[in-house]
Amino acid sequence: MEVFAVEGLPEVRPGDDVAELVAERADLRDGDVVCVASTIVSKAAGRQANLDDYAPGEQARRIADTIGAVTDEEKDPRFAQAVVEESEEILVEAPFILAVTRFGHITVNAGIDRSNVPDADLLLLPEDPADCAERIRTGIRERTGADVAVVVTDTSGRPFRLGQRGVALGWAGVPAARDWRGERDREGRELGATVQAVVDELAAAANLVTGEGDGGTPVAVVRGFEFGDHAGSDDLYRDPETDVVRDALSEWSHVRD
Repeated sequence: MEVFAVEGLPEVRPGDDVAELVAERADLRDGDVVCVASTIVSKAAGRQANLDDYAPGEQARRIADTIGAVTDEEKDPRFAQAVVEESEEILVEAPFILAVTRFGHITVNAGIDRSNVPDADLLLLPEDPADCAERIRTGIRERTGADVAVVVTDTSGRPFRLGQRGVALGWAGVPAARDWRGERDREGRELGATVQAVVDELAAAANLVTGEGDGGTPVAVVRGFEFGDHAGSDDLYRDPETDVVRDALSEWSHVRD
């Protein structure tokens, strides 16, 4: 398996066609997995915003005040309002904002970015990353004839570990996970719990070559990945009713209040 960045992509602007930009610069083949950073998907969709677009409400002002009190760093209530508006639920209000996006991803600040946004203060996540992945996949097939999979990626922190890694926000043409349950190990023991989140692993592999900061390479191609003869699933986000970590966060927030 090999992973390589797509070179020569321009600064993406609202209205740009991501599929066309990639198809013009990559010699794609059937079975390739095209991993596209959510930043350029959002830019093409016009998901930029300015802090002055947001009028802070009571919740946003409380969050900003609480973070300031806990961290001794001033938090702009307009930014907190942007996070509230992009969220389905706020799980933690301080010392940082941990939010559930409207498509189910849990991340700090609802994934709102403030870097590499030349024309605005903020860059919001795509509204529907799965739909974006499908449209990019269709666009690439129409332009190149190649039957590829597409994963829309972002970077995210990890519970219980330092550092960030690539994760999948939306995907098309490949299942989110491959299910090893019911298969057997080399000793003949039946596997009962192993479900491998392959789209996250593909996103993390892509992030090794796309990098961070000023790299300017927001698209990577994974070539030679084989899903194999396994059951597949598109379940990636835990059901809130059975998510014990979310329950623990809720209880902790209640105790703090």
